[in-house]
Amino acid sequence: AAAGPRGRGGRALAVLRLALLLGAALGSARATVYFQEQFLDGGSWQKRWVNSEHKADLGRFKLTAGKFYGDPVRDQGLQTSENSKFYAISSRFKPFSNKGKTLVIQYTVKHEQKIDCGGGYVKIFSSNLDQKNLSGDSHYYIMFGPDICGSETKKVHVILNYKNKPHPIKKPIRCKVDGYTHLYTLIIRPDQTYEVKIDNEMVASGNLEDDLDFLPPRKINDPTVRKPTDWDDRIQIDDPNDIKPEDWDEPEYIMDTSAEKPEDWDDATNGEWHHPMVKNPLYRGEWKPRQIDNPNYRGVWPHPQVDNPNYSPDFSIYSYENISIIGLDIWQVRAGTIFDNFLITDDEVYAEDFGDETWGETKGPEKEMNIKQAEEEQERERVTEEKYFEQRFRKKLERKKQSQKDGAMRNTIEKEEL
Repeated sequence: AAAGPRGRGGRALAVLRLALLLGAALGSARATVYFQEQFLDGGSWQKRWVNSEHKADLGRFKLTAGKFYGDPVRDQGLQTSENSKFYAISSRFKPFSNKGKTLVIQYTVKHEQKIDCGGGYVKIFSSNLDQKNLSGDSHYYIMFGPDICGSETKKVHVILNYKNKPHPIKKPIRCKVDGYTHLYTLIIRPDQTYEVKIDNEMVASGNLEDDLDFLPPRKINDPTVRKPTDWDDRIQIDDPNDIKPEDWDEPEYIMDTSAEKPEDWDDATNGEWHHPMVKNPLYRGEWKPRQIDNPNYRGVWPHPQVDNPNYSPDFSIYSYENISIIGLDIWQVRAGTIFDNFLITDDEVYAEDFGDETWGETKGPEKEMNIKQAEEEQERERVTEEKYFEQRFRKKLERKKQSQKDGAMRNTIEKEEL
């Protein structure tokens, strides 16, 4: 964002700010916005965000829209700027509790560098966090967002703290892996249900108690009941009619009688010489009868279930007190990720509208700009390649002409000498 409006660009920026203020005013009538950050005021973000000093070599963030974007101002965000670094930064807001209310955490992530290994998630903390000492050991309430490392890890974390212990979601949720900006949303409701959305589309939902191991199971196997002794749950059995062939048993190794004692073998020094052992080509391993379907198979025995005496419902799993800080505590091998459009609210509709008005309006132009840049880069590479081969051709032609000229001179000299 510019320091002051100048000309057409300044007026456009002023109109944008006014629209955002009007939108926030209209939204506030039906939604409580606890935190919202879009980095529209240039360098002033540094007054609101605190860099951790836990380690001297933590990576630094910079404000940028990246190499390609949908809007040079609206798409500005915090970008990791140094490879193979830990990053730790946070912003504080007025403390609140989500007890009895929906909690929505939303932001955009752009892995412009097409990250190979690194985090893109956020953490939510209580008000007592020491921001200048933020690290991976800091106690957090919620951890949410994408994490990518190699070909195996491409997931969205949903980790909720319960009784001072982090509980990760048991459902696999795949994150986006391209280089474009994507919108990530976590919704936690007072009825203890949750929903995860990517680009305003639901990708996972369920009940917190069912999908995270907060509590002991409601039901357990009845310890007083045992499986009947005549219950056969073997799917396959040995074929009683299958008999081991008489020529089956062969040793695994046999003596190589074709080998001869080396001429320089000294029994006194090396001991008595023996024929070496080699793998027996006739060896077929341990014989086992073939398997057939068990005619008495009755399936898996259904162990009767009873109420778990250790289970006690807790209807406050979803709620936290003194929510007051949002932070980025990540590791990245290849830097370049941009974080933007942070929002914490109690209104799902407001969050969806906010996503449509930010990410939704710039995602198309962002992709168009990236495609155009790729095409321009390909054209530059083509021109460079053509110039390279043209220069090679000219040099080759010059060498050929020079060679012909030298040949003509040699012929003249030879004639004169003759």
